[in-house]
Amino acid sequence: MSRKRIENNIAYDEGKRKYYVTFHYGIDGNGKRVKKTKTYDTHVAAAEALRIFEMKKRRSEITIPTELTVGMWLDRWLDDVVRPNRARSTVYGYENIIKNHIKPALGKTILQELTPQQIQSYYVDMRGAGLGSNTVHKHHQLLFTALECAVRQEVLHRNPARRVEAPAKAAPRHSFYNTEQMRALFAAVRGMPLEPAVKLAGYLGLRRSEICGLKWENVDLEHGVISICAARTTVGGVTINKGPKTTSSMRTLGISGLTDLEDMLRSIKTEQALKREKKPGYNPDNFVLVHANGQPYAPDYVSGWFTKFVAEQGLPHLTLHGLRHSFASAANELHIPMFKISKALGHSNTSVTSQVYTHLFDDTQNEVLSQVASAIECGGKGEQMSLF
Repeated sequence: MSRKRIENNIAYDEGKRKYYVTFHYGIDGNGKRVKKTKTYDTHVAAAEALRIFEMKKRRSEITIPTELTVGMWLDRWLDDVVRPNRARSTVYGYENIIKNHIKPALGKTILQELTPQQIQSYYVDMRGAGLGSNTVHKHHQLLFTALECAVRQEVLHRNPARRVEAPAKAAPRHSFYNTEQMRALFAAVRGMPLEPAVKLAGYLGLRRSEICGLKWENVDLEHGVISICAARTTVGGVTINKGPKTTSSMRTLGISGLTDLEDMLRSIKTEQALKREKKPGYNPDNFVLVHANGQPYAPDYVSGWFTKFVAEQGLPHLTLHGLRHSFASAANELHIPMFKISKALGHSNTSVTSQVYTHLFDDTQNEVLSQVASAIECGGKGEQMSLF
């Protein structure tokens, strides 16, 4: 054998005229020593590579190489971190992104060899395939979070997603009705089976899942209070009952004075009580919104019906969620403080409200600027203003 050791972890092959450096990473989880060998053309290059490696190792900047792929890590992350700690709807969304997009593109790449350039190219490819910037931004958030977990668990030393340009997140533009259009909608929907759903969304700004998940034990008509503490949503074609979207979504809303809404809810409750007397098994879970047979409404049914109804009535296009935006718009027009609008909508903080309804609050800012300018201009026409 022509390879000879010339110093610790460096050997020289006279026949090939190559320097061999052995890098000792440590012991893996199975108790096996892990080492790798690389070749260099010169002794100087070999010694420098070994010096840098040992320096990084002392600084704990070296992780033990594995054959773990990006796809394998994402599966482990889903099983160990996401499924035990996230809502079923969130898990379903992550699974779809990973299965349909990330795995086909990056899944076979060795996790420790994943580069920022590969991730950046992935974002470009996804946009080229027709995905919107907000959708690709969600992919970035998922990848970033999963890789950050790998860093915390010492599978990776650095998160390559930290060194990419995250896809731009465009502010969504929401359709909504003004108060006159809301009155026309309420008049058109009067007496229809889903009138309660429309008015709960329009009067209170409730989400679809909150409307479908509302139960009578959370409706106190005597004191005029509705408590939002449950949701009913669809995940992978299956309707499930779950907790609210966030802890901030749990809120109590006063409906005293909303005579139209209170009278409608009383009428529904009385009607359901009479049906229950005739049929003891009617509406066993005590939902507020149910079909004639007592089965609760599926969220997709409610939103689908509403979109179709609006089109049939010749009203401007609007989704059921657009009624929540209409509520926010009406509250903003009445100059209700943002923090109160935020609490009513169940947002975690006012920054969320501001981001979602940028178009509304931008208009408010324009009005403020106009009023200040008007005050300054008027002040200049009369007695000179004192600055001291």
